[in-house]
This record gives sequence, structure tokens and C-alpha cells, in this order.
Amino acid sequence: MTRTIAETRDDDEVDRTGLLRFITCGSVDDGKSTLIGRLLYESRLLYRDQLDALTADSKRHGTRGDDLDFALLVDGLAAEREQGITIDVAYRFFATERRRFIVADTPGHEQYTRNMVTGASTADAAVILLDARKGLLTQTRRHTNVVALLGIRHLVLAVNKLDLVGYARDTFDEISAEYRAFAAGLGITDVTCVPVSAVEGTNVVVRSDRTPWYDGPTLLEWLESAEVDDGASDGPARLLVQWVNRPDEGFRGFSGRMVRGTLGAGDRVRVLPGGQESTVERIVTMDGDRAHAADGSSVTVVLADEVDVSRGSVLAAAEAPAEVAEGFQAHLVWLDEQEMLPGRRYLAKFGARTAGFTAEHPKYRIDVDTQAHLPAKTVRLNEICVTHLHIDRPVAYEPYRICRDLGSFLVLDPLSNRTVGAGMIDSATRRPAEVRWQSVTVDKRARAARNGHRPCVVWFTGLSGAGKSTIADLVEKALHADGARTFLLDGDNVRHGLNSDLGFSDADRVENIRRIAEVSALMVDAGLIVLVSFISPFRAERAFARGLVESGEFCEVYVDTPLEVAERRDPKGLYAKARRGELADFTGIDSPYEPPAESELRLDTTTTSAGDAAAAVLAKLREMRVLDDH
Repeated sequence: MTRTIAETRDDDEVDRTGLLRFITCGSVDDGKSTLIGRLLYESRLLYRDQLDALTADSKRHGTRGDDLDFALLVDGLAAEREQGITIDVAYRFFATERRRFIVADTPGHEQYTRNMVTGASTADAAVILLDARKGLLTQTRRHTNVVALLGIRHLVLAVNKLDLVGYARDTFDEISAEYRAFAAGLGITDVTCVPVSAVEGTNVVVRSDRTPWYDGPTLLEWLESAEVDDGASDGPARLLVQWVNRPDEGFRGFSGRMVRGTLGAGDRVRVLPGGQESTVERIVTMDGDRAHAADGSSVTVVLADEVDVSRGSVLAAAEAPAEVAEGFQAHLVWLDEQEMLPGRRYLAKFGARTAGFTAEHPKYRIDVDTQAHLPAKTVRLNEICVTHLHIDRPVAYEPYRICRDLGSFLVLDPLSNRTVGAGMIDSATRRPAEVRWQSVTVDKRARAARNGHRPCVVWFTGLSGAGKSTIADLVEKALHADGARTFLLDGDNVRHGLNSDLGFSDADRVENIRRIAEVSALMVDAGLIVLVSFISPFRAERAFARGLVESGEFCEVYVDTPLEVAERRDPKGLYAKARRGELADFTGIDSPYEPPAESELRLDTTTTSAGDAAAAVLAKLREMRVLDDH
């Protein structure tokens, strides 16, 4: 590509050592995209083909008449051009003689808060725009709250469209004073306010004579001079291992990125979470060995000893290692249309390490407009809460405020593997030292041997009225007559006691099954055959229950009855009430049922009697050798 207005600049003159990642955010139609486009244009950073495309797009889609519409340089989505708003996060790279930049143009609409979080998660600084005619709006406060939450402490407030108020100094001063006071309440003291007109280019790159009363930096001057050192380069060494590099038997290195500090050959390191120590023998790159690896660099480290290091491990300075924990208090940003359900098992991706976790009910939800702490039982799309997480394996971490890379994680749905949330670790939550797992002499094997059969969970799932309880009762009756030790957990019976405090919302249903899964696992440890008869509508909770016991100790029985058949039976009149709107969140009517993708046994009760179904369950248990010795 050939340059046009940037032809006089030599790329070799650009300082390639300093990179600033920043976001632009503000309310809808405050001019974020126009500002970035103007910044690129006046900085002489457009290629000829880009300028030609902008000229053509301005004629077809622009809102500036015969003038260039700079917003079109950034608003790439068709929906954005049609609506005149930013929906996705648009990233742009550019460079001046003093610095390199990556800018993320983030959405202004409230429903796209998750996109803003995505853009802000890697930013060092923020440019927050507002319309001088409107002053501070709810979205201005919301975006500043999110920026503060994500640890960005360097802000510039661009008071845009000042041309539409006659470049009035009083307007600018009033807005600046109000915003600085608001930001200070969030712990942000580094705020620079700049009077701009993105449309006219006022104080974007070049100081304007339209604001003779303003003696501060232009927007570009601020961006080029902003100091954003977060202390990562001065802290103790941390390397996130992303790959065990072993091309042949003679070389074993650990490739990854330095996320904090500096690592040198001869340094002692500790492998986390395992705790083994070794010495750095070599630091290898594509350009040969180095003496040191600095913060932000990607290298391969060779250790002097054969220690256990795997993908997702952390190599930390031995004299100041990171902490390791299995539970955290964290800020959780929810990014999915389906609400977060406390007690449901999710996956957390800490760097290159993935672990399972469950979240407790939120301590509180954060009102992103006011920072108020609000009560909540769950968290929904675009909401932020503080909660406790229980991880199923040790994780090396540092609080997010100290190290973003070791203090943040993604939340994945374990079934679809899609990203549903993001978290920022506040601190570890530890069990009291006196709470330990007590070993016992009489264990599960001993109890099973005494009982004369293997323990097992037989989990009956299906719609209300499918016949689960009837079949489970017949199975237990046959097992009991044959001398097996059993117990039947029925959904209705348990709600009279253990789960009497739970309703029927999705969150309560998840907690209902979580408790029963834990109880059934304890009964398996007691050597029993435990029969569980619950609708248990969600696959994730049934998978959680299966994961609590050993392989071969879980038999999922899908009592498959079409909705219309179950509704015709309606032994308790529940479907009729749900149809009349007298019973909310009823499975099959206004709450979903997720049938098993695969189960040990499927029973079609439209063609199979209850007695035959019970016989099929008993046959399956013999096939699984649960009743092998009986």
C-alpha cells in the first residue's frame, strides 16, 4: 500500500519501544468513532487506499454531507453504519514518532457493557467522551465505574462537541470540575480534561486558537506522554507457561510470556502450584539465548533440574513466589444471555490452566451507575457481582490489582465451551487450618464388602408425571427383597426438609440438585445403592452429580415421556395450574428440560409398563456389575 498524507514520515523514525493500549468510551453519539478517525487523519496515519475508501463510504453512508465522515474509519459493522452506533469492539493500531498505540473503540449502549469490559481488560488508559451540551450522563458514570473496576487509573476526559456551545469556557470548567470530583470518589486522581471538537479537529492533534483559554495538552500529546507503568516490570518474576517445548530428547524447555518482573539465567525459580524449585539454565529465543527476559517478552526457559512443569504452570521467583489457593473472592462480570447459577459447575481458564469451579450466591451485585451494593441471588448479562468461588484444584494467583494476568480468568460453559463470564480475583478464601479431611478405618470398600454389592447412584430424570417415582419405588422394593442396602431420595420428599428453603427458579433448581448430588455421593461412600428421583432438568447439574462418584458408580435413567403424555396424566394437577399461570417456572411449560445426550438407560413409558421399566433398571445394574455378587 502507498501513503498519501503520511508519505513524509519514515517508519524507521517511530519509537517501537513504547506501546499504549487505550479505550474510548462514552454515551451513544458522543463522537467516539469520529474522534479516533480524526486522530488518525490529522496524525497523517492513513494510507491512500484507506482515504479513498473513506471518501467513497462518506458519500454512501456518511452524515457530514460532502465532508469526510471519520466515524466510518472505525464503525466497520453493517449494523453500526445503519444505526449510527458502535456495537462491537473495534481495535486499531497506529504509531507516531513518539509511541505505538492500540485503541479499542467500545460501545456506548448499556446492553453492550460486556463489550466494553472486553476492550478495557487489556487497556492501560481510557479516553472518556461526553457531549458538552449534555454534561455527565448515566453512561459517563457507568463507563468510569467499569474503568475503575478494571484497574485503569489514567483517564482523559474529552469534552466533545464544544463547537456546538460556542467553545464556552464556563461550560468546559463546570463539566471538568464535576467529573474530577466523581472520579476522585472512585479512587482515580489522574484525570486530564481536554476541550475538543472531533468534527472540526479542535485540540485533537494540534492546539486550536478557538480555545485560547486552554493551556493543557492536546489529546494526542496526552496519549504520547501518558505514563502507565503499573509496576509489573519492577515486581518479582512471573512467567506463564503456555507450552512444554520438547522437539527431541536433548531439549526440554518451557515456553511462555513474562507477565511480571525480569528473569535471568542463574535465577532460582519455584514451579507453581507444585512448589518444586530449580535454577534457570538458559533463556532461549528465536534470535538466540538471552541473559534476561523482561516483562512482556515471550521466551523459552530451560531449567537445570528435571522438575514437573506443565502447560498452565507458573515459574515464579523463588524468593518471592506467587500464592496458591483453591478458593477466591472475585468480581465476576457476566457475559452470557443465560444467568449465572450459583452451585452450577463452570470452568475457569487461568492463563493456560483450566479448572472447574462453583460460585456461591453473590455477596452483592454492583450498580455500575452508582457503585451501590445491591442484594442478588444470581447475576445476569452485563451485571457485575462479588462472590466466592470454589476451585477444584490449586491455582497460582495474585490479586488483580497487582497483576492482571495472574489475577484474571475467563468463565466457560463446561458443555458448550463458550465464554460466559470474566473474573477478577480480589483475594484468596481459605479454609481454617483446623478443617482437614479426616481419614477413617472403615471406608467405602469395607462397607460395600459387608453389604455384598457395589454402591451406586441410580439417577432417574424426566418430566413431572413421567413415572420416575413409581419406577424408582419398584426398583428399591426388588433390591430390598433381594437383601441389598438401599435408600430412595425423592424430589417431593426432600423439599419437605433438606430443601424446604428453595423455590423453583433456575438458581434454586441448581442448588436443589447440588445438595442432592452431595448427599447421594455420601450415601455411595456409605456403600448404599441410592435411588434419586428428581426432574433435574439441567444437564450440567446431572454431570456434576456424576462427577462426585467414581466411574461405574453412576447410572442415569432417562424416563422419557412426551410432554403431551405427561400433561395428560397430570397426577398432581400441576400442568393445569401452570397453563393457567398459577404456577411459575414449571418444567416443560415455562422452564426448559434438557434431556440427556447420552444415558445408561432410556425408558419409553409410552410403550413400557412400570414393572417392565423396573426390570430393565435391575438388568442394567447387573450389567454394570453393581449386583455382581448378589
